[in-house]
Amino acid sequence: MPAMNGFLYPRSASGVASLVPSPPWFYSGDLLTVEYRTDPANVEALLPEPLELAPEDPGAVAFIWADWQSCSTSREELLDPARAQYKEAFVVVRCSFRGVTYSRCVFIWVDKDFAIGRGLHQGYPKKLGSMWQTRPHPFAQAAPRIGPGGTFGATLASYDRRLAEAVVTLREESETNGFVNGHPMAHHRILPDIAGHGDAFSELISSGASGFQGGPAWTGDAELRLFEAPTEEVARLEVGEIIGGYFRQVGVEWNGGATLARL
Repeated sequence: MPAMNGFLYPRSASGVASLVPSPPWFYSGDLLTVEYRTDPANVEALLPEPLELAPEDPGAVAFIWADWQSCSTSREELLDPARAQYKEAFVVVRCSFRGVTYSRCVFIWVDKDFAIGRGLHQGYPKKLGSMWQTRPHPFAQAAPRIGPGGTFGATLASYDRRLAEAVVTLREESETNGFVNGHPMAHHRILPDIAGHGDAFSELISSGASGFQGGPAWTGDAELRLFEAPTEEVARLEVGEIIGGYFRQVGVEWNGGATLARL
């Protein structure tokens, strides 16, 4: 029998059909972020053991839209744009494990299957969705510029239901594009037991960017609205105080992580 090849399923003798190639993975994109505060109890309800609330600002949340272009080491996807371009929207909170503060993605939607495949490996709880965000351009006839007064909109839907919408108007440059998503990620990777007896595999892992480049970060005023839907819980992270809105163009390399605990 031939050896099966490919980083993720489906594996084959050639490995060509695998959903995603092996890391490292590279990303270039526009990030639109709204940070706000909710009741810390809403965050705590999404933190499984052994995670706890972050000791500082435990109710802080970041809602992030990202317009990505991504590729593997070969960069061949860039010449076949349908395999490289995708959009996502994700919700990040902060948590604590053994006295260390981590970021954690609690909800995330993407519009391509290969992004879901990468999420299975990274511990991101990815689902299919439809997300859109205003794109900047140096010529402002039909786009905002990245600068004072630039106004960006963003929407998220799943199963034909609107889940979130945001508007960010840039005011000035900022040292960062927020603080909630500024730590290594703490994620669970799980595989339910086939016989229905809990999880056959479960671990808490940490990962982050192995390489990062970022353009100027901009901050400004933000609005964010969340909506109820039958199969979603994001609206339970009710919007209280708006902290701010941010825009930044970034480049990221991801190349693995580390196990924090076998569960």
